[in-house]
Amino acid sequence: MFIERHIQRHQLPCVLKVFNRCTDQQIGYLGNASEDGLMLISQLPVLVGPDFELQLRVPLAGGGLQFINLTASCLWCREDETPGHFDAGFMLLQAPQEYDEFVRSLRDFFSFRPMNASA
Repeated sequence: MFIERHIQRHQLPCVLKVFNRCTDQQIGYLGNASEDGLMLISQLPVLVGPDFELQLRVPLAGGGLQFINLTASCLWCREDETPGHFDAGFMLLQAPQEYDEFVRSLRDFFSFRPMNASA
């Protein structure tokens, strides 16, 4: 059964690392992102149900990293098309304004607009 997605997602495979904020261990990569959630691509399956303390480490233009701390609940996890990888969908429970700005900047970067269109 096909369910139409209400939120447009942007694909980001294997670019931005996602960490467990409590253990400082990398748990995967950001697969896509929206204002309300994200998809994680990992080499191990993620437990569905519990809340996770996540951290995105976003490279800054001038060097260094911006740390974005999130609290999210894993709603689903399934094997990816790539052998040995898993996709997990998270619903955001707590996210700072920096996350909203991050999602907006991704949308702007990956959107095609006419040269004379205003923002």
